[in-house]
Amino acid sequence: MNRRLCMALLCLIIANYCMAQQIYFPKAAAIDSVTIARQMPELAIEVLSTYKSQGNQENYLDNLFRLQMIAGKYVDAKVTIISLRHFLGSTNLQYLQDDLFAETRLQQIKNNTSFKMEYVQLFRGLFKGLNDKRAYQSYNSFISPDGIDELKSDFQSSLVATQKNDSINITDAITLCRNYYELQLYQNIETISKPLIKEDCNRRYIIEDKLIKSWDGALINTVIVLKRGVNTPQPAVLQYTIYADSCNWTRIVEPAAYGYAGIIAYTRGKGRSPEKIAPYEDDGKDANAVINWINKQAWCNGKIGMYGGSYNGFTPWAAAKYHNPALKTIVPYVAAIPGIGLPMENNVFINANYGWAFYVTGNKYLDDKVYYDPNRWHNMNNNWYTSGAAYNKIDSVDGTPNPLLQRWLKHPDYDKYWQDQVPYEKDFASINIPVLTFEGYYDDGQISGLHYMLEHLKYNPKAVHYLIIGPYDHFGTQQGGVPVLRDYKVDPVALISTRAITFQWLDYILKGAKKPEILKDKINYEVMGSNVWQHKPSIEKMADHQLKLYLTNLKMGDNYDLSAIKPSKSSSVSQVIDFADRKTSYGDYYPYPIIKDNLDRSNGLFFISKPFDKPVAVNGMFSGELKAMINKKDMDVCAALYEVMPDGKYFELSYFIGRASYAMDMSKRMLLHPGRTESIPFTRTRLVSRQMSKGSRLLIVLNVLKNSFSEINYGTGKNVSDETIRDANTPLKVNWYNDSFINIPVADGFASTPKSK
Repeated sequence: MNRRLCMALLCLIIANYCMAQQIYFPKAAAIDSVTIARQMPELAIEVLSTYKSQGNQENYLDNLFRLQMIAGKYVDAKVTIISLRHFLGSTNLQYLQDDLFAETRLQQIKNNTSFKMEYVQLFRGLFKGLNDKRAYQSYNSFISPDGIDELKSDFQSSLVATQKNDSINITDAITLCRNYYELQLYQNIETISKPLIKEDCNRRYIIEDKLIKSWDGALINTVIVLKRGVNTPQPAVLQYTIYADSCNWTRIVEPAAYGYAGIIAYTRGKGRSPEKIAPYEDDGKDANAVINWINKQAWCNGKIGMYGGSYNGFTPWAAAKYHNPALKTIVPYVAAIPGIGLPMENNVFINANYGWAFYVTGNKYLDDKVYYDPNRWHNMNNNWYTSGAAYNKIDSVDGTPNPLLQRWLKHPDYDKYWQDQVPYEKDFASINIPVLTFEGYYDDGQISGLHYMLEHLKYNPKAVHYLIIGPYDHFGTQQGGVPVLRDYKVDPVALISTRAITFQWLDYILKGAKKPEILKDKINYEVMGSNVWQHKPSIEKMADHQLKLYLTNLKMGDNYDLSAIKPSKSSSVSQVIDFADRKTSYGDYYPYPIIKDNLDRSNGLFFISKPFDKPVAVNGMFSGELKAMINKKDMDVCAALYEVMPDGKYFELSYFIGRASYAMDMSKRMLLHPGRTESIPFTRTRLVSRQMSKGSRLLIVLNVLKNSFSEINYGTGKNVSDETIRDANTPLKVNWYNDSFINIPVADGFASTPKSK
């Protein structure tokens, strides 16, 4: 996905280049692999004859060496790579795989030998000259980010797109050549590189695969990686994960490459563990047992840290629940919280994680074939939605039992089942180790990662807890961002190296090195649109005041007035949702793309503010309180917050989804009373920082959830997962009252309040 986004940016940059120029490229190439192999070098040569720099030297050189490689101009390609490195001011590690590919082709021609023979020799020679850290940092570049099949699909798609005529314009030709080059590169080097990477790791490290007994005798598969030749005790760094992968050597050796005793342990039942796989449930206790084992080893000096993202960000928190004195720090990225961010969000079960259960429990490692089948999950969502079946029958619609989902559905409250898996309330009070959290504005699970932090500071106000957050999604946070996120061009300063900062932090805590430079205060955030990092002592201090805006019933064209003045007379806006109608979906809140030309206005209510008369920064998490009267006992609501830019485009800032009956307490359902005005407060939204310009306005889109991406709350008051379309006899009628409001965190000095009528 990240590679695709980078490609999209490059396509935008070259789109204005020589659009009128056409190059002969026959349609037959689309179905003939032999012809493709002949035509692509000819196409590259033709493009090279006219391709000139159009001002962006980096992108010109990046395209140029790929064209030269396809054209067989390997010496020229190597020279271009050197020029590109020089232009970027980067080390020789960048484009290492491309340089080695070119050199292998040259030696293959010179010596009249096989590609593999030359490549193996060159690879070994290259990596013998790299230190541990540089070698580790280079491993991943020799493996395709999304797999060979994805590269084939990308190339075939771009090839098909050119087949309307027997000619192709320069822009499409460059895109086609780039996709072809990436495919050729990894088809040639990936299979050979994997065992060579393993060989290089074994040369550098002692790698032991062990089974460690946990607190109840269960066996945990653990891999220990120690630097060869180091005989003194070292600080240890543990990764605890459910993602067992016997081939992922880069992840296994990472801590050792940075100078630590490295340990990776797998959730019970994974890898060589003979136990039953139960995601989340025992990880905290098991990780604590592994920490105890590590602390007793002669190679450990008694200082242990943990880090990781997503599930691997959950496990450090799960371990911290047990306050092991040997655990000195944790560095969680986009950390999951079972029961809050997934498989349900604010007590609404969502489908995004449905296939994940099969991915991690289908076998001892990972079931890629099942998980990476988007058609299956898309069809399942649609078939379930149109069928009107109960949510607890969704696995019957899919055709394969999902026992993990059925277990989760028995716990719609945030009850003891979920609470036992992570620190809960007063557990946080005794977590006194320093924590560095990484999050992203567009991480789907951001409410989980920040919930840990907010609870930690709530119950332990003196906790040493730092946050780094920026314009990243779930996967981007774990690497430090991508240049283009969901069609939004990210500010250059926002692009960081999550791993580099992680090990700077570990060096700071475990080895007494200096603190990472970016951590100038507890909250460190990039302000989208400003290309600037800001630093504050707390999330609250990101904004100096809350802008309170009321969702009024005053209609202004297609929108209602979002006013800074509370209406003097009580009134409401009505909405009717027919749950039996499956031709219409409600709740279009997801921020993809981040900037939209238009919004779906077929349903939902739109509340817009007056234009700001000065630039304004929205910094923090919006919150609010909805006042509503319904004719049922419950409903699921969503609210999406947008900046409406002066050009009329919509920049999505944040959103909320949640179940009204859990608004007061996520651990206890309190049904609404039909015909009575109810208060529905909400706080667990996404944190964001965005510099808006003069003339921008704020827009809230309020709606009820009814779509194929989450369970449907029919409002009967029964367990929602038991409800079916037979419970949809009476449409939901909602009166949204005009004393409903939202609070927007705004920083003084950046803006003034929107003018009110």
